[in-house]
Amino acid sequence: MNFSKLPLTQAMLANLDAIGYKQMTPIQSEALPAILEGRDVMAEAKTGSGKTAAFGIGLLHNLDVKKFRVQSLVLCPTRELADQVAKELRRLARFQHNIKILMLTGGESFGKQLGSLSHQAHIIVGTPGRVLKHLNKESLDLSNLNTFVLDEADRMLDMGFIEEIESVLSFVPKERQTLLFSATYDEEVKEVAHKLLHEPVVVQTTTDEKPNEIEERFYACSDKTEALIKVLSLEQPKNIIIFTNTKIEAKELAERLIARKIDALAIHGDLEQYERNDVLVQFANGSTPILVATDVAARGLDIKELAMVVNFDLPHTQETYTHRIGRTGRAGAKGIAITLYEAYELEKVEPYKTEEKRLFLDANDLVDVKGFEMKPEFITLVIEGGKKDKLRAGDILGALTGEAGLQGKSIGKIDIYERQAYVAIEREVVEKAYKYLKNGKIKNKKFSIWKL
Repeated sequence: MNFSKLPLTQAMLANLDAIGYKQMTPIQSEALPAILEGRDVMAEAKTGSGKTAAFGIGLLHNLDVKKFRVQSLVLCPTRELADQVAKELRRLARFQHNIKILMLTGGESFGKQLGSLSHQAHIIVGTPGRVLKHLNKESLDLSNLNTFVLDEADRMLDMGFIEEIESVLSFVPKERQTLLFSATYDEEVKEVAHKLLHEPVVVQTTTDEKPNEIEERFYACSDKTEALIKVLSLEQPKNIIIFTNTKIEAKELAERLIARKIDALAIHGDLEQYERNDVLVQFANGSTPILVATDVAARGLDIKELAMVVNFDLPHTQETYTHRIGRTGRAGAKGIAITLYEAYELEKVEPYKTEEKRLFLDANDLVDVKGFEMKPEFITLVIEGGKKDKLRAGDILGALTGEAGLQGKSIGKIDIYERQAYVAIEREVVEKAYKYLKNGKIKNKKFSIWKL
């Protein structure tokens, strides 16, 4: 676990010690040997794991300081993360004079960046949209690049940056080292990794974590809606799928919850495709905490990190039950599965009592919280423009973090379709974003905007 075990220069080792890097974190000890060998690496690494130093030490070690050309590019999803990464790289680079690290992000003067680029840099840290703009303007040359880093790949994909990333790569030499860091390894990240990486070393430092747990609770109750609200007020989960057996019940339950100031949307077979898209986008991006769904309507849903599943209606088979609750407790998180039943359903519940780990409780024992409400973290804005208009996630992000003055952390998932774009904005600043987009321009063009 000691940095001295790695083939690093004495100057770098002395600097690591001076800035407080005494021992390697798991991600550093597993990824750095491969990075220093020049191998491609796909690493699962959460915030605070020491991932910036893992790729930072690697690209600084391989740097030719005398060669004043861009040799490394680090892409980040937001300006704030890019700023953090650039600061950390500058600390790591203190072992050697004249290492130039330049940040290229939206919200900063393009002209000022042009001036900085004219004096060249060794390492660029930036957001996809702004980096691509410089590449298209020919103010940035990546022909000498030897290391390409994609940081927080899952967040980058959530924000809709895949097209920008692919465009940036068209300017990058095919012979290069590629390092991909992501907090999660879902199918979308794996697909991107397959395209970008060549025979990568796969690093996962979460193998010592406990297997996914799902706490299964069955509540006997006389009124399912009241029992449900008690459970929600007790747990206050971030996001929930509630299953009903009919589309009428899904629609009516969502309406009952909304009447009680609990934000919810229903998805069922009667929705038009555009209505279904609107609902799924809002649930996936945190603009509604509750999705009420039938089994048929929920097919194909892939929601990351679902906190809770509720069986408002008992499923027709135990196989359906297993499929429903399997949507929670993923990615190492603990999940909760709630099943509600009334006296007339006792016989149907009996087969579920064979599993000892399942808890059978009485909803009457739950505390009744007066005035409980559930509001969404984000509100979705719809932009009447999409791929057909060559609108990219970076354009939207740049407009909001630039002239509109929003922070990157206030902007959630961005989804771009053929003719429309959806952007999740934190509830507290959505009016500011809406007002700017309604009166301002994206890519020097006005678009119609509305709130979902």
